[in-house]
Order: sequence, then C-alpha cells, then structure tokens
Amino acid sequence: MRPVRRRTALILGGAGTAAALTGAAGLLWGAGSGYQPTGGQVLSEPEVLRSSNGSLRVRLRASQAQARIAGTNATVLTYNGSVPGPTMFLRPGDRVNVTLENGLQNPTNVHVHGLHVSPQGNSDNVLLSADPGTSFEYEYRLPADHPPGVYWYHPHHHGMVADQVFGGLYGAIIVEDPHPVPVARDRVMVISDISLNSDGKVAAVSAMEKMMGREGSLVLVNGQLNPQLSAKPAERERWRIINACTARYLNLRLDGQRLQLLGLDSGRYQNPRDVEEVLLAPGNRADLLVTAAPGTAVLRTLPVDRGSAGSMMGSGTGGQQGRTDANGTVLATYAVSGEPALSAQPLPAQPAPRDLRSAAVTARRELTFSMGMGMGSGMSFTFNGKPFDPARVDTTVPAGALEEWLLTNTSPMDHPFHLHVWPMQIIETASGPVSGPEWQDVVNVPARSSVRVRIAFDDFTGKTVYHCHILDHEDSGMMGLIESR
Repeated sequence: MRPVRRRTALILGGAGTAAALTGAAGLLWGAGSGYQPTGGQVLSEPEVLRSSNGSLRVRLRASQAQARIAGTNATVLTYNGSVPGPTMFLRPGDRVNVTLENGLQNPTNVHVHGLHVSPQGNSDNVLLSADPGTSFEYEYRLPADHPPGVYWYHPHHHGMVADQVFGGLYGAIIVEDPHPVPVARDRVMVISDISLNSDGKVAAVSAMEKMMGREGSLVLVNGQLNPQLSAKPAERERWRIINACTARYLNLRLDGQRLQLLGLDSGRYQNPRDVEEVLLAPGNRADLLVTAAPGTAVLRTLPVDRGSAGSMMGSGTGGQQGRTDANGTVLATYAVSGEPALSAQPLPAQPAPRDLRSAAVTARRELTFSMGMGMGSGMSFTFNGKPFDPARVDTTVPAGALEEWLLTNTSPMDHPFHLHVWPMQIIETASGPVSGPEWQDVVNVPARSSVRVRIAFDDFTGKTVYHCHILDHEDSGMMGLIESR
C-alpha cells in the first residue's frame, strides 16, 4: 500500500471548526442524491452481550430492516435490527451458542473472524449455511489460552459475502484480558462504508466496482456519520477499532493526541507502541490506547493507493478517488476539555509473544495471487491459477505442522490475505525481514510483491478457507480450501 501525499496539519483549533466539518465528514457523496445523511451525534455503541459463568447464548436474526444510518432511516441488512449487530464480550475458555435466524431472501451464515476455534461441525464452518426462513445453531468453544483481542463476525456464504457485509451485517467480538487494562472508558468502534440511493436503500454496485472492490459513499463509525466523542485531559481511553469495510483500507490518524497500539488482530505486543498512524486493511483490527490532550481533534482516514485493475478500471479507489482532499475523510470528532483527570495507572505486564522465527519448519509453500480476464467480459481472481471450488481441497496440512508460506501477488492491486482459524506470524515483507514477532490473521500483500509468513497448525483439524479480504475478490474466486488432518 502506498499512502497518497497529504498535508500534516490535521488538528482542529476549536469546536467551531469541527462543527463546520460535520456536514462533509465521512461523506464521499455524489451530486443529485436524494438521501440526506446527517452527522454530529454523540457516539453510540451496539448492544453488549457478555458471557457469564463460562457461557453465552446469542440470538442473531439477519434481516432487511429500517435502521438509523448516518442519522437518517435507511433500509439495510441488520443483525437484530441494528447496524452494527450486538457486541459479544467473551473470555478464554467460554462456550458460545449462537442461533442464526435467516430472515433474508438469500442463504447466509456466520464467520467468527479471527477466533481460534474449530472449523468443523457447527463451529466456525463457513461451508455450511442457512436457507431463507430457516435457522442454524452454532457452538464455539474458545480454548482456555485463547488470546485476548478484537475480533468480529460477519456472513461468509460464497458469492454473497460482499453484498451482505456491505448491506450492514457485521458485529464486534471482544475477548477480554486476564488482567484488565486500566482506562477511563472502553469504546468499540466498527468502521464501515455503504452507498445508499435516494430512497435510503443500499445502492446497486457496478461490475467495475466489484472488479476493483467496492468502496461506499458513506464512511461510518457504528453506523454514524462523524460521531462526537468527549473526554477530560489526561484520561486514557481504549479504542477497539474494526475495519468492517468490504474493500476500503483505513489509514487512521488522530493528531494532537497520544496513541499507543496494544496490538493488531489477535496479536498483542509485549509493550505498547507509540504510533502516529494505524493502517488497517479490510478485516484488520486495532487495539488502541488514546491519552487525551486538551483541544478538539479529528479522527481521519487518509487516502490509500491500493493499486488498480489496469487501464480498463482507471483509478485505484473503486470510483471514489478525488472525492476527499489530501487530509482524507473525517470519521469522528474528539473534544477534550475540563479539569485534568488523575494520571492513568500503569499498564499490566504482557507476556512475550510466541516467536516462530527459530522454530523448525515442516513444509514450505507458495500461494500466487493472480488477476486476469476470465470467460466472457469479467475478470478472474485466483490462487495458483484456480478459482475457488468448494468440492476441491487446495491445500492439505498435517495437524500440528509448522509451515512457511510465501504469499506472492502478481497482480497490480494490493490483496489482504486472511486465513481462518490459525493466525500468521509475518516473517518477511518486501522491505526485508520483520524484526520482532508480528501476528495477524489479515496480512496485506502489496501489488507485485511477496510476504513470507509462518503458521502453526495447532489444536484443530478440519476444512476451512483462506482468501482475499477484498470481499468482491473473494466472491469472484480468490479463495482456497484448506484441510488440516
């Protein structure tokens, strides 16, 4: 990924300036639209469902419904009537039972993205689905040593994933720390994008947008346009941020505030890292500490050049390039005022992350990502020259193996690579070897380059998938079936 050049003065001097931005925040809107989004409300968060005594029972009804999107009623896809769906707070060792009720017109299912749970039976089995008007009972058992972190859930029925996620079906999962991190408040922030037509329904997506990976006209936080957040000076907050966009990369900044990154995806650093920007490919998550400084700041996503599909596609932003300025798109406004709070308590010590760099590798493989002209007028998206076939196992690994994979992207676009069940340690990128343990379950592979990862196939056997997390590309065939046995 290559950030577009930008100006660096992003901090706003006062609430009046911030209010002047409210109408355009998070908005990449075409002229002539009849839908009138509004922003500036106080940040709201989804319903919280918390496990108790080692278990949680959840009912998720997927349906088309009226929901508040950017401050206005819209007809979208929802879990339990809201966008995002409820947030599940879990603990290692929990048993989670989810009843999925399908009120949609098409089949659907649920993938618990990033959780290290079995892919078999009625656990995280994306090869199963519920037909319209039916329900399905999932049961997930988290290992006792499951990593704390930020996870999420969304549909994964092949061929319909992009439409269902873009339409509003997603929600957060938080696996809590064994020792709480002392903060003034904990915020869950699901960032998504969507396009709505003049009557508030999800807009149709063109073939070209699908080829590129669609990017919505509205960029939202918990379904809101430029929500308002407030804090006192010196307060430390925890922001758990999920990139639930179907194709949009997020390059996040909050200038004027101290940012410390606890980790990405399920990976947790031994010590927090001071950062100025956080880059999230689609599907990535960030666990972020924000220490408040006086003033009004803006959370933005800066423009990201993720490549293009060639001359037939033009620019590399799915038709949205040029609709934001060099400062990017406003996501939320953070107002800090009042009497300073007491200094935050020290952070609890974190264990050293697992490091596979010196471990014995049992096998090495290469996956090649390709794009090209397919049959007819469409483009093909493949791994090792083959589009996804649910009847074909593409990769077989022995249970307990420790493998090194070379992810080679021959295409002119970045592709975020996601492997279900087992996280990946990034060993080497185009810039060279990675200096310390970096664990992610979505790893960006830039255009015409390679990334080397190692994977420990621990604990579970069964079939699952790996795929590009630009969801239109996944639906178009850039997915493979893997079996551990």
